[in-house]
Parts: sequence; structure tokens; C-alpha cells
Amino acid sequence: MAVLNRVLRLRAASSFSVRSFRSSSFLNSETDLKASSSVIAQNSLPLQRDVKDRNVQWVFLGCPGVGKGTYASRLSTLLGVPHIATGDLVRDELSSSGPFALQLAEVVNQGKLVSDEIIINLLSKRLEASAAKGETGFILDGFPRTIRQAEILEGVTDIDLVVNLKLREEALLAKCLGRRICSECGGNYNVACIDIKGEDGKPGMYMAPLLPPPHCASKLITRSDDTEEVVKERLRIYNDKSQPVEGFYCSRGKLLEFDLPGGIPESWPKLLQALNLEDHEDKQSAAA
Repeated sequence: MAVLNRVLRLRAASSFSVRSFRSSSFLNSETDLKASSSVIAQNSLPLQRDVKDRNVQWVFLGCPGVGKGTYASRLSTLLGVPHIATGDLVRDELSSSGPFALQLAEVVNQGKLVSDEIIINLLSKRLEASAAKGETGFILDGFPRTIRQAEILEGVTDIDLVVNLKLREEALLAKCLGRRICSECGGNYNVACIDIKGEDGKPGMYMAPLLPPPHCASKLITRSDDTEEVVKERLRIYNDKSQPVEGFYCSRGKLLEFDLPGGIPESWPKLLQALNLEDHEDKQSAAA
């Protein structure tokens, strides 16, 4: 509760849309009952404010390795809002030898979910830092992962839109096992070349590798948790505990389902179209 109270103190300092925490049931009002019957089509955008507004408050959902960080980062640059990735917050804590480092190392290496208390603590510190710098809006990546986290977040701030990225499992597994990090600059790359042939009415899929520049090629390392055993365990945990979050946001009319058709060249333009942002990127490119 102390952590939650600290998050709530952001109301006084930040320009985020924040309201007081509520502990009551979240599907007991007439509004919620009406919202639970609504289904958001792939190309509709349930936003109340202009998507070009810097105050957008979005969440990216999806299995580990689906590409949440890649697309959330691109959108944060496009819209000029902070990209807050809980995975990065965890890795920063691990590398800083902070108070949760040893506990986090054990959890991450076993492919388990980090506790709500630790994640909320790390997230609250990140939001406080954003408020101190005068940043507005955000794109959350990797949070919430459970219904309890979604309820806490709903009580703290108004989320405009939840983008649920989806990728077929065979491509997802290959993509996770192909991830590499440059030990010197920290750049993220992927050596997997995914080429799935279409069959049984399903379209094929091609995802080219994201190879490093020559000066990073000899410095690539694999994350300790990117083994087949750990990746499969992460996917199992996600399916068991995190997918219900999709239903939570769908019942509120905030969920946008997006099936990735391939790699970045194929998926990025289609994602912008689904978000009604294709014109915005054209204008930004022309001004650059």
C-alpha cells in the first residue's frame, strides 16, 4: 500500500490524467456492463482525444518477444511521449545492484513473472522521474501483465488505448531464440531469418534478420533468459496469467487487436493505418 500511495502522489506533480485509487469491483456499474458487450474491430480506434496529442496514454500487450518494445519505441518517437518498458526497468535494476537485484536475477533466469510489488515500485519511480522532467503522456510496454496489475493501473490513471500485438507461436519462438545484444553499445539485434510457408489457407510469413553493423558483429551476446526452455516457460505463464488482461480491456472498449503480418517493413505501415497515424508520419518525414 505504501508503494501505491507513492504512485498516487503523482497527481500533484504530473500532467498525466490521474485519479484516486479505487478498490471496488470493476464490472459492477451500468457503464461497465454496457462496455462489456462491445467488441473493438481491428481497424477502429477507441480514443477520446486526438492521437496526435502528446498526452496519449497507451498500453502495449503481447507475448514476450512479440515486438512490443520495437513498436512502442517507434510510436513514442513519432508522438513525442515517453516509452516506459518494464522489462528495461527490471534490467536497469539488475545492472545497478539495487535492493531488488538478487531477487530479480533468480526470477528472470527461471522465466517467472516479477512480483506486482516490485514492478509497481520500479514503475512508480519511473513515472516520478517523468513528472519531474515535465514529460506528458506515455506508452507502457510490459505492464500490466495480470488482472490485478490492470486494476491497480485503472485506479491510478486513465488508459486511452490498449494495443494487443499478436504473432503466430512458431515465429515467436524463433524470434526469441534469435535475439542478440551488443555487449558494448547495448544495441538489440536478431539473427533469426523466419520464413514460414503458407498452408491450409494461412498466409506465409517472412521476417528478415535484424543484423548488427560490422563493429558490433563480434560483440553479440545472448540474454541468459533466451533459452528454448525459458522462452517456452514464459509463453506458458503468459497464456495462463496474462491473456485474461485482454478480456479486461476488451470489456472496457479499449482493446485494439493487431496481428503482425511479418517484420517491421510489412507491419509498421499497417499498424500506423490501424492507429490512424499514417498521415502524421508523412508530415513528420517531410519536416525532417
